[in-house]
Amino acid sequence: MSKDVIEVRGAEQHNLKDVDCEIPREELTVVTGLSGSGKSSLAFETIYAEGQRRYIESLSAYARNFLGQMDKPQVESVEGLSPAISIDQKNAANNPRSTVGTVTELHDYLRLLYARVGTPHCPECGREVGEQSAENMVSRILELPEGTKLKIAAPIVRDQKGAFEDRFDELVGEGYSRVEVDGEEYDLTLDRPDLDENYDHTIDVIVDRVQVAPDARSRITDSVETALEEAHGILKVIVPDPPEGTELGGASARSTGDLADEADSDDGDGRDDRLVVEFSEDLACTHCGIDISEIETRSFSFNSPHGACPECEGLGETKEVSEDLVITDPEKPLKHVFEPWSYDRTYYSRQLDNVAQHFDVDLETPFEELDPEIRRQFLYGTDDRVHFQWQTKNGTREKTERFEGVIPNLERRHVETDSDRAREHIEEFMATTTCPNCEGTRLKAESRAVLVDDTSITAVNELSIGDALEHFEGMEAGMSERDATIATEILKEIRARLGFMQEVGLAYLTLDREASTLSGGESQRIRLATQIGSGLVGVLYVLDEPSIGLHQRDNDRLLNTLAELRDLGNTLLVVEHDTATMRRADNIVDMGPGPGKQGGEIVVNGPLEAVIDSDESVTGEYLAGERSIPVPEERREPEGTLTIRGARQHNLADLDVDIPLGTFTAITGVSGSGKSTLMHDVLYKGLAREMNDNTSVNPGEHDAIDGIERIETVRLIDQSPIGRTPRSNPATYTDVFDHIRELFAETKLAKQRGYEKGRFSFNVKGGRCEACGGQGTVTIDMNFLSNVEVPCEECGGDRYNAETLDVTYKGKTIADVLEMTVSEAYEFFESHPGIRRRLELLRDVGLGYMKLGQPSTTLSGGEAQRVKLAEELGKKDSGETLYLLDEPTTGLHPEDERKLIDVLHRLTEDGNTVVVIEHELDLVKNADRIIDLGPEGGENGGEIVAAGTPERVARTDGSYTGQYLRDLLPAVDREGPRADREQSAPPAADD
Repeated sequence: MSKDVIEVRGAEQHNLKDVDCEIPREELTVVTGLSGSGKSSLAFETIYAEGQRRYIESLSAYARNFLGQMDKPQVESVEGLSPAISIDQKNAANNPRSTVGTVTELHDYLRLLYARVGTPHCPECGREVGEQSAENMVSRILELPEGTKLKIAAPIVRDQKGAFEDRFDELVGEGYSRVEVDGEEYDLTLDRPDLDENYDHTIDVIVDRVQVAPDARSRITDSVETALEEAHGILKVIVPDPPEGTELGGASARSTGDLADEADSDDGDGRDDRLVVEFSEDLACTHCGIDISEIETRSFSFNSPHGACPECEGLGETKEVSEDLVITDPEKPLKHVFEPWSYDRTYYSRQLDNVAQHFDVDLETPFEELDPEIRRQFLYGTDDRVHFQWQTKNGTREKTERFEGVIPNLERRHVETDSDRAREHIEEFMATTTCPNCEGTRLKAESRAVLVDDTSITAVNELSIGDALEHFEGMEAGMSERDATIATEILKEIRARLGFMQEVGLAYLTLDREASTLSGGESQRIRLATQIGSGLVGVLYVLDEPSIGLHQRDNDRLLNTLAELRDLGNTLLVVEHDTATMRRADNIVDMGPGPGKQGGEIVVNGPLEAVIDSDESVTGEYLAGERSIPVPEERREPEGTLTIRGARQHNLADLDVDIPLGTFTAITGVSGSGKSTLMHDVLYKGLAREMNDNTSVNPGEHDAIDGIERIETVRLIDQSPIGRTPRSNPATYTDVFDHIRELFAETKLAKQRGYEKGRFSFNVKGGRCEACGGQGTVTIDMNFLSNVEVPCEECGGDRYNAETLDVTYKGKTIADVLEMTVSEAYEFFESHPGIRRRLELLRDVGLGYMKLGQPSTTLSGGEAQRVKLAEELGKKDSGETLYLLDEPTTGLHPEDERKLIDVLHRLTEDGNTVVVIEHELDLVKNADRIIDLGPEGGENGGEIVAAGTPERVARTDGSYTGQYLRDLLPAVDREGPRADREQSAPPAADD
């Protein structure tokens, strides 16, 4: 008989203290508590990890070799486990080829739809492409210059894995002796290709080798018909040495679409100069003479050479030399105006001297005063030949040739140079631009010309999820009976996936949005939508703060989705701080009572009422309204404005935005309304380029930013990692470890032995343990099992050698200090103001529970952001700094959020300007000013719905943010959407 609960006994993972708990099955359980109290240790690293480990252990050793092994969590037993699926906040992908469409598999269904019922059109004239007979192909071949030698081939294998030994035997048996394999010709009677079966191969059977002549029509016709029969209607014509300018079927070079060959074609290899063209019995434009390759699902994949744009190779972007980066100040004299060209170098001065003489202009003339035509020719090359004359040690040298121009010179050298340093130097003057060939759509012209319902696949990819759902609704009605039969199931899958995405609040995302630009919350909700679509029952889902990045309106939708997932018969375990989620939960596990070593216990495990009634639960006090984050008694008045003019990047609707200076401002709005675009792409990048002269930054489209002179510097504190290796940690990032090492170097024993502070670094030789390189662990290769990390036998995981660990301060070694939490170290170093001040800043931003030596790779995005904030607070500040933060409350319990808000107020009081993107209402109500974007997400967003004090925004009917703020602002006497669910909170904090 199955258990009604998941029963955990004796959990001691990380800071858990022999925890016993029961999680009801088929219910929504929220695990909450102070930051660092052990929530993730219980939910992810104990319950989920044990579920995963048991599943993997049930597989064969061979299968485990591919899946990897998981360590057994430190727990006595976990009973009643279901198959476990984790939906966390890891970004979907950093690959520029991944999009919302590819990660959700929507693009796969779109490719299938377009390959099966799409109507091909000519990419040149737009006419519908018709069938092509063998006779038409022969006529095209005979259009080649007389005497041209060519091969008529049948492409029998196209990009397929295998050794194909049996196929070669069949060909010999059928009388064929010659084949081309991956572009190389073989005589099967003399030599069989030895192919690696793990790689893709292309095999073309050479049916005939002929020379174009009027009397060769009959032979060519026979060969073409034979090839079409062998390759099921596909013909390949190979011209090994085509006369210059030769075209066949409207295509020069080759139309096989092989990106690898295209890349190699610049190296002068003779084989790559040949002409290779495919004909199809089905697809050809008789008007333009263009032959279209066979339409397959991979024809619509920008990750395949068969569908990708050959210019940008499916990325949608190309790098090219930017005129704005080459000439940053047109007022400079001609000799010094080109940034990449130093006039002090002989080659460049010789070029400029002779070209200036050719145009009869003075090198001291400001570039902007030259005739526009002359400026163009300096940049892009002269129309006429220039006489170059220069002196060498052997006398005067002369030559007459066209000047190639500064920009073409840079582009040529970028391709030709073998020097990484030279290439990197040129790339400083290159900008990423939309590919001119595919206009950013990533696909080649033939693929873009295939239409379903008069719409190309690239046009569908540009739609938002909400618009795409509307587009595909009822599409079968306009199709023929045959197409509707084929498309019904495909369209059903497409609509279902789009519907699930809309349910979790992602209707504003476009299908071609790069996955790397998604926030952690968006990535998590995409995976959540995928799971809803799977329709699984009896599964344990473990989620990590799914409300992050969601506006309250969208959060309500998300909660409905979670309830739907539960009602299917699944168990949901959600790590969350959001009070609205707790109020909708069936059960709450409150961890605590404190963070770090003061936590690791279950304060209360039961329904909402049990948490509220608990005297020991801080969470319960916030839920009951006994404790709250206060509303400021007064709002600061701006000391001026920083004005963004004409912001129109992405969905921003040509906005003029005033950022009040000397205040704490929150940028709010529903998901997809344009908040990140405004702050990151326009404001931060615009200021970085203007104030720091950073030409490598490309700001989002806008006209200007006025009032820059009012701020001294701008600092973006985002959620990117503080380090990419385990050697980086909060102590090293905030420089507190430097002061600690100096303190150890000042001890009596260290001085006697001549140890300096470098001795106490685990990153350099000397004091570290060389057996593990200062990492504390050693990786053991387990052959067909996954690698295992074990503590280093030499140092026992301490990172340092024995001699270094002889040195102690107040009885503690340097390794002991790294194991301390921030709060413990704060007490330990009470007599050292420099160390104590830095530790106090980490504590102030809610990180008192964090170990000093915790590897930065294990920090969440919110923790990394708060470490950066603490580091910024430690800098000497003259005021007039603009601080930009993106959702700083991520992962914070209300009690820790209160501390963060105090820090932000402190920054503002020091004369700085703080601007945050935020959805958390307790922080928003503390802002002096709000800029609320909307009204919706995507194309229906990008406008300012409301601006002003929180009270003013709360009274604005069109503002969703304002509506939800009403319940939290005592000065506003209007009810919000959650008035029936919220218990009234007092205006001041209960300290």
